[in-house]
Amino acid sequence: MTGWQTLLYKEVLRFWKVAFQTVAGPVLTAMLYLLIFGHALESHVKVYDKISYTAFLVPGLAMMSLLQNAFANSSSSLIMSKVMGNLVFLLLTPLSYMNWFVAYVGASVIRGLVVGVGVFAFSALFTDVSLVAPLWIVMFAVMGAALMGTLGLIAGLWAEKFDQLAAFQNFVVMPMTFLSGVFYSIHSLPPFWQTVSHLNPFFYMIDGFRYGFFGVSDVSPWLSLGVVGGALALVSWIAVYLLRSGYKIRG
Repeated sequence: MTGWQTLLYKEVLRFWKVAFQTVAGPVLTAMLYLLIFGHALESHVKVYDKISYTAFLVPGLAMMSLLQNAFANSSSSLIMSKVMGNLVFLLLTPLSYMNWFVAYVGASVIRGLVVGVGVFAFSALFTDVSLVAPLWIVMFAVMGAALMGTLGLIAGLWAEKFDQLAAFQNFVVMPMTFLSGVFYSIHSLPPFWQTVSHLNPFFYMIDGFRYGFFGVSDVSPWLSLGVVGGALALVSWIAVYLLRSGYKIRG
């Protein structure tokens, strides 16, 4: 294997060795959300015509789990290497900054997709979910995982201790994820909060992803694709720049 392939393999093996925690745990959490919210609100909430609320929840929960775990993979790997002091062994290799970027983001995409597929597979046991446009599902899943894996890379480079990374995840990633329309359609919100939701890039990732299942969405899937693509390009440029400059990893 080449250098970036070896690093990618190492990063995938890192989370797969503890799959009970990194894969099974998030899937179980999503299933609890589905059972609790689906059971409590199934007969009280109607989002789209001919689509049950439980079915509506499935794509949102799958994408939410995918995004959160893609972020966690790259961010936790980097901060652990920095805190434990073994990042120096990577710095001694001839790997380029692009090798780092591809390996860390690639492993995050893989973990995110594995968790997302797991959530969807188990959700299928509780409700029927259609696949109207599979290509849209794949595009938004891969782009969303890549975006969050890149954002996790930036957070991991910036953070110097676990507390800083936890603050980034709890005060940035978590609120933006939960306020992105996972559990509701933004059309049910007051006008002010609809406007706020349109400023949240996570909303476009989840709404576009949901379009692939039902063929309906709160905004045009092409708009969602453009926003997600633009956000991915921006965070990728920032991450590559930080890696190339050795931000907080080189003395």
